[in-house]
Amino acid sequence: MNPLMHCADLFRYSRRATREVQVGNLGVGGANPIRIQSMLTSSTLDTAACVKEALALADAGCEIIRLTAQTKVFAANLEHIARELRAAGCQVPLVADIHFKPDAAMEAAKWVEKIRVNPGNFIDKKKFVERDYTDYEYEEELERVRTAFTPLVLFCKEHGRAMRLGANHGSLSDRILNRYGDTPEGMVESALEFARVARELDYHQLVFSMKSSNVKVMIQAYRLLVKRLAEEGADWNYPIHLGVTEAGEGEDARIKSATGIGSLLADGIGDTLRVSLTEDPVYEVAPGFELASGYQPGVEHPSAAPAELPAAPFDPFCYGKRMAELLTVNGVTLGWNEPVRVVLPQAACAALNPAEMRDFMPELAYENCGAVEVDPCNPAEVAALQDCPAALVTVKDGVQMPVPQAFRLLAALIPARHSILLKDTLGATPTLSAPMAAGVNVGALLCDGIGNAVLIRGEVDPQKAAYLGFNVLQAAGVRLSKTEYVSCPSCGRTLYNIQEAAARIRKATGHLKGVKIAIMGCIVNGPGEMSDADFGYVGGAPNKINLYVGHTPVELNIPQEEAVDRLIELIRSHGRWVDPA
Repeated sequence: MNPLMHCADLFRYSRRATREVQVGNLGVGGANPIRIQSMLTSSTLDTAACVKEALALADAGCEIIRLTAQTKVFAANLEHIARELRAAGCQVPLVADIHFKPDAAMEAAKWVEKIRVNPGNFIDKKKFVERDYTDYEYEEELERVRTAFTPLVLFCKEHGRAMRLGANHGSLSDRILNRYGDTPEGMVESALEFARVARELDYHQLVFSMKSSNVKVMIQAYRLLVKRLAEEGADWNYPIHLGVTEAGEGEDARIKSATGIGSLLADGIGDTLRVSLTEDPVYEVAPGFELASGYQPGVEHPSAAPAELPAAPFDPFCYGKRMAELLTVNGVTLGWNEPVRVVLPQAACAALNPAEMRDFMPELAYENCGAVEVDPCNPAEVAALQDCPAALVTVKDGVQMPVPQAFRLLAALIPARHSILLKDTLGATPTLSAPMAAGVNVGALLCDGIGNAVLIRGEVDPQKAAYLGFNVLQAAGVRLSKTEYVSCPSCGRTLYNIQEAAARIRKATGHLKGVKIAIMGCIVNGPGEMSDADFGYVGGAPNKINLYVGHTPVELNIPQEEAVDRLIELIRSHGRWVDPA
């Protein structure tokens, strides 16, 4: 792989080659299938509940199961959970999720096959303190990391345990934040600091992840990680775990996960994944397999891309929208500084009532938008666009390329003045559900700055198709049409019924267009992941809620039954509340 890039080829799929890491009886990376994971929501102290939940996940096909181990006491009970599962015939590898507590990690490593370490808080307590570290002071901090992390590495090496170095955008250490900022670069360096310690000790059973609730940040961080690993050397070929953290629930969460995970899978990145949902964990498994299905070993990826490939049409590591000229089509403006427009087939548009659809009415009918259909592999058709005025251009149906690669090639070959109409399908028989196809084939391209309008055809119901069009724009963060939620999937650290709370909050606030609300189970990632949210609803103690503005707590220990009303009053006091229509 070209070490200056994150993948071998932007226009033809090839899976990134990695070493195999053994997680119990399961291989991750190498020639293995992409492995599907989930996480228990029950308290790790409740053996029976954890065993029941884990067996349900195993029955659904889950291949790796994670549990939280927030203290040494919780970690010690992993012995009983593992024993009961193995006695029940379940051999699915277990992973202990560690935050803040090295002693919990040491205890957990006795009983599970893999340890997840968050390098942002393994030894650091996040205080949002601004400090200008000298090089000497920074090296002192790294020595502190080495001292605290070395015993765990040596234990895992001796006992055959794997480890995931899982950096989260929402829980970077103050050390990283002060030197690198709240950036993909900071996320990558946070993990590499710990990886260097492991490698010094000749320990290589490592898997990396770079999770964020912001899909653009997540994509950029993973790409930058792979680029940095390649630059470090050929033996830094560690497997990658994919996931969008705090994706939420329902269709929105599935689209958001498909956008982030699908973008990276199209680049050949990803050896294991989790679709994080604020739902029963068993519902995470099927979407995970669906996303991975097109990228498993043996699946062919037709590509008619030309032998001589153009330069990249976007910066893989920094978002910037393609700068198309202003264009008016049937009274609707398109261009780089205009909102991305939603397009449906004419028959679907005719079936909708604008008064009923309100802000979710599609803006153009495909048959009337004058889109120029082009086969990007046909030099004559591409050449015809070189000197003509700005137009709306799309890929012709039937082109023998995956949708993301076809539109990347189109964007690379035609002048930037032309607007691009993205399609969720190129006419082939769909292999993904409509929300997943929209995320993988449209949302991922939007996150790379490609696309001025989107055509939804994979959903046949006109109303659902219209909502899907706007939902994929929201998931990619390019156009907000309703309230935006950052909602964690719950785990054993969650201090209240987050699924019930999320439903109540959505019902009360779902009409607040453009307001971003974070619904978090605990403080592990809460304040950090909420840094770009307007308001936060966070578990602070059992059945007690803390309310935040940004990452600043403003009301503490509110009884859960009062918290939604208090959240509404907080939104109102900041001038962001409007009464529902």
